[in-house]
Amino acid sequence: QLVESGGGLVQAGDSLRLSCAASIDFFTSYNIGWFRQPPGKAREFVAAIDPSGTSDYYEPSVKGRFFISRDNDKNMVYLQMNSLKSEDTAIYYCAGESNWGRIIYGLAEYWGEGIQVTVSS
Repeated sequence: QLVESGGGLVQAGDSLRLSCAASIDFFTSYNIGWFRQPPGKAREFVAAIDPSGTSDYYEPSVKGRFFISRDNDKNMVYLQMNSLKSEDTAIYYCAGESNWGRIIYGLAEYWGEGIQVTVSS
């Protein structure tokens, strides 16, 4: 019910936009988050956006480089990633959760299958 797209191989300093297509009932009631799992590491929070799209929250290492947005008319959420670094290499997941407090801590009702982003230095 959540499908990521837009991943791939890029060079350090490049930009990439990830998309998350949602087929969740009552999509406009859900917070949507982006998470990532670097090679050999645990999954970590990246960014989240509230149902209206007016509030967002970022993990400090991506703040100012990554930007989350949503289009509720299209049931889409985006993650614009700029100034990519090799340490941004990971599998990226989008997730949906109605409770803001839960999604910030990686607890979500819906998860996508993930998409690979590789940043070469």
